[in-house]
Amino acid sequence: MSLFDTFDPDSPEIIFAASHHPPLEGFPETIVITFQDETFRVLEQLCPTEVVAKHHAGRDIPIYRLNWNGRSIGICQTLLGGPGTAGLLEEALAMGAKKVLLYGSCGVLDSALVAGHFILPTAAYRDEGVSYHYLPVGDYVDIPTAERLGEIFDGLNLPYVKGRVWTTDAFYRETRNNMAKRKADGCVAVDMECASAMAVGQFRGAEVYQFLYAEDSLDGDAWDRRTMGAVPASSYEKYLRVALEAASRL
Repeated sequence: MSLFDTFDPDSPEIIFAASHHPPLEGFPETIVITFQDETFRVLEQLCPTEVVAKHHAGRDIPIYRLNWNGRSIGICQTLLGGPGTAGLLEEALAMGAKKVLLYGSCGVLDSALVAGHFILPTAAYRDEGVSYHYLPVGDYVDIPTAERLGEIFDGLNLPYVKGRVWTTDAFYRETRNNMAKRKADGCVAVDMECASAMAVGQFRGAEVYQFLYAEDSLDGDAWDRRTMGAVPASSYEKYLRVALEAASRL
């Protein structure tokens, strides 16, 4: 049995997210999921919030509810990588989320994409393990929600590019040859969660959206970290505001 034999849509699951996180009355139907600690320090200053639930993933991860443009929006931090993000996404859906907007940083495969530029993934290369448990075998998972998110970004007058992304579990094994193959495929960026999250959403019948913002670059003779590890608080506030504005329009 190989990884490619693991999609099993017909037999029952042994563990259910809802058994740990049953539906909650008043849980926001639209939720934002992101990664950085700094985002939540910014959030404290941006608007009032209340904790409506918690994930238990080796540590308590609060899920906050806030009001933005008259909409009840949830927001929580997730774990780095596809497996952790997929598990927390499953729990959010079990508690009552219907629409999820995921956002975070990425590395670019085209140095013309400057740090901070927005990227809307249209498909994600499945160089990870989670998606093969949720979808039949294939190189890419398509992201039909990119069209609607693009319309929202247009309405907000935000510049962005659309393109394929490369989702990989192996941050330290992004080799020069594999990068060249993905770039030749039309991938513009590399991340660690997109294919996994999209597979969960499609299997569960939920709307999952994602945007990325460029940080480091793999395109060149040597890796360029650019703003990686040095994003100012003002940029985190900008990205958070974009996410909340977009989520309120889903």
